[in-house]
This record gives sequence, C-alpha cells and structure tokens, in this order.
Amino acid sequence: MSERSTLRGSRLGATSYEDERGVEFAERQTVAYSCTAGHRFEMTFSTEAEVPALWDCPRCGSESLRVATDRPEEAPGKPARTHWDMLLERRSIEDLEALLDERLELLRSGLIPGAAHLADRGTRRKKTA
Repeated sequence: MSERSTLRGSRLGATSYEDERGVEFAERQTVAYSCTAGHRFEMTFSTEAEVPALWDCPRCGSESLRVATDRPEEAPGKPARTHWDMLLERRSIEDLEALLDERLELLRSGLIPGAAHLADRGTRRKKTA
C-alpha cells in the first residue's frame, strides 16, 4: 500500500468541516492607538484582557500610545552587574590582594603546572634559528 500525504476524500486547501454553531466567542473591545509618525490603527482585545498603553505601530514599527491615555512613567532601569561587581559581593579587596599575592608566588616558584614559561619571562628569551 502506498502512503498518502493527504486524507482520502479531502484535497489540499479544502474548507474546514467544523462550523461555528454553538460556539460562544469571548467579548471583545477595539482599542485605538496613534504613533509618533501620525499613523492611527486599532487593535482588538478581549474585554477581560489588560490593555497595554503602548504598542508597536504595524506600519513603521515606532512606539504608539493608546488614544485618550497618558504616557506611562518609565521605571528606572537597573544598572548591569559586571563580573567585578559580583566578585566584590563574595570577597573583600583585602582578600583579593592576599589571593593575588599567593597565586603570584606559586607562579614565580613554578608550582603551577603549565605556567613555567611565565615564571621567567624576562630572564630568558627563545632563540630563533
């Protein structure tokens, strides 16, 4: 038997066999928005939905304000936490200086594997042929 990609008795792009009898649609409201470029458009929302004051304009992509509302106040943004900020949350400057001195001593003594080339960087140079 060969496999078929469509259902028997149906064709690609066929209409739906379901109908809308007995289906109750949610109540809707139409909300108007106006963008800074002068475009005016409407969006449909459920009456239970919280309607946003700002929406992107479908024509130009700029920020649009809901008609007959005031612009919402922008919340102050949190500054980005850097790696250094997070490190200072875990250790004090004195701890970091002590740790640095300890690691530099291990590096200079050659006890850190794979770092021997850094221990005597200034004393010998590689000879090129």
